Amino acid sequence: MTKAQFQVFATSQAVAEAVASHIAEAVQSRPQSVLGLATGKTFVPVYAALVALSKAKGISFAEASSFNLDEYVGLPPNHPASFRCYMEENFFRHVDLPADRAMLPEAHGDAAAACLAYEAAIAARGGVDLQLLGIGRNGHIGFNEPGAPFDGRTQVTQLTPSTIAANTSDFPDGEVPPPEAITMGIGTILEAREIVLVATGAGKAEALARSFLATPAVDCPGSALQQHPHVTVFCDDEAYAEIAKG
Repeated sequence: MTKAQFQVFATSQAVAEAVASHIAEAVQSRPQSVLGLATGKTFVPVYAALVALSKAKGISFAEASSFNLDEYVGLPPNHPASFRCYMEENFFRHVDLPADRAMLPEAHGDAAAACLAYEAAIAARGGVDLQLLGIGRNGHIGFNEPGAPFDGRTQVTQLTPSTIAANTSDFPDGEVPPPEAITMGIGTILEAREIVLVATGAGKAEALARSFLATPAVDCPGSALQQHPHVTVFCDDEAYAEIAKG
């Protein structure tokens, strides 16, 4: 069994509130925290709970910094399905995190240079203190698809058909996600001092079990997390079901 710690809740809303409390406590204890942020449907209630908590308790992000995991290549930042737009709508515009320290990969122009610049920016901030992660049904973390090396750095990646299909509902009718994205590599993710993985729903149960019960292998990127000394998994009963079976 992995050394990751599991916090299991009855509902996805309870998961969201617990994750929000965990992030809030981290920022309160270290106001200069560097947060690694994630997007996707799983995190909409997480950010809503974190915004509500920050307002209720007067939690400030004014000294914090953030780096998002990924962004679609070629998608304008004001596109409704861009991760920049997602973050603005769900989190950035509701808290006092300075705009110049709310970072996403630059997904236009020279992609190779953008990847190097993102790595340099993370290093300049002293690395990520707390990295949020979701997990895809195929075990992807960030946009690191099956086959991604465990020592990879920020890079351009080709999205699999299953990932494109899963994310199409985030786009306006008639549009599909771009075939490429810039993502933090697994090696970059593993350098975070703490990792918080969030998984809800029965659809994530198999990926979660493969990530933490099976021998680490590149065909399941989430299994790389077994190499990290400080991983906490926040999940609901449905996502935990396969692990509960042992």
